[in-house]
Amino acid sequence: MMSRDAIERLLDAAFGADRHGRTAYLIRDGMPWLPELSFGIEDEKGRLIGSLQSWPVALADGNGGQTPLIMVGPVAVDPAVQGTGHGRALMDAVVAAARAQRSDPLMMIGDPEYYGRFWGFSAEATGGWDCPGPFEPRRLLALSVDGRPLGGTGMLGPRATVRA
Repeated sequence: MMSRDAIERLLDAAFGADRHGRTAYLIRDGMPWLPELSFGIEDEKGRLIGSLQSWPVALADGNGGQTPLIMVGPVAVDPAVQGTGHGRALMDAVVAAARAQRSDPLMMIGDPEYYGRFWGFSAEATGGWDCPGPFEPRRLLALSVDGRPLGGTGMLGPRATVRA
């Protein structure tokens, strides 16, 4: 089980301590990560050197409706071992698990050339999506893991949950 402290140290090393203001953090604000779609890699000493969390988010359509999505990321690898395939292994794991679970569609903010080439993420269906902070539309990516169509319009944000 990945400890929150180990994950935070890795994220600081990979992305810097100022990462909390990024748009991705606003989209998933307050949501717990999904253990069944989150992965870590430890080195031979048991030190966390790679992590990927996935989050329940939604596209709110403005009429009170929401389309459930799963936000993938950040994909973090210790700078000392970047470029050795750990990030790719984490992405392989989350896409395979999402397909096996027939999860809600995956979405992320990332490099379309990389995430499209290896896993099929694309911005083709996200043109009507907005974010609660700055973003480049070409980097707002989605992937259906079960064949359900993607698209719609609205604002990305934390998934609303209703409890009885």
